[in-house]
Amino acid sequence: MEKMPYQAHMDSEPMVLPTAGVIETDWRNALPTLAGTRMTLRELRPSDATSLFAMLTTEEVSRFISPPPSTVEGFERFIAWTARQRAAGEYVCFAVVPHGSNAAVGLFQVRSLEPGFGSAEWGFALGSMYWGSGMFVEGARLVLDFVFEVMRVHRVEARAAIRNGRGNGALRKIGAVQEGVLRRSFLRDGEYLDQVLWSIVDEDWLQAKAVWGPRVVH
Repeated sequence: MEKMPYQAHMDSEPMVLPTAGVIETDWRNALPTLAGTRMTLRELRPSDATSLFAMLTTEEVSRFISPPPSTVEGFERFIAWTARQRAAGEYVCFAVVPHGSNAAVGLFQVRSLEPGFGSAEWGFALGSMYWGSGMFVEGARLVLDFVFEVMRVHRVEARAAIRNGRGNGALRKIGAVQEGVLRRSFLRDGEYLDQVLWSIVDEDWLQAKAVWGPRVVH
């Protein structure tokens, strides 16, 4: 999801966030915590704004995504927006938190492409110091498990600029299928870039489930 659905100029509503410590069965009310061996995925918190600003605004991370918020306050508004969109049933966003830390170092986002979340687009951004750590693969598997099993999505799409070798390699590694090239489909820094379209459908996930193992939700 290189073109992020959040647009700062559209954001004018007050912050509404779930109550801490309350476990909800419906993801529209609050996201569960997904626990892996290296990291945890959880709902974003206002306190994540500072670490996300530090991790996701570097040149190596931001060069193949829509420009992230340019200030800590901008990330605070983005975090509030994610809660509203999740409550509306249109979008979910998990914070990536390494074990032994409370700071968010990345994001996994999923947005609906049709009513009822029959199909969805997903994307990710991770601080460069965690590249190659295995955290993406683990987090991606947890998110896909949640998306297909809990949200009942049928098809998940991802887009990555052809020049984004790391992103395309990561999607291939988790079993995504390359469907084609979207010509000049992503505008970045005044230049239109070609993107690769990737997909995973629920049948793919069911086949991979035996390899991935069970998810852990708290």
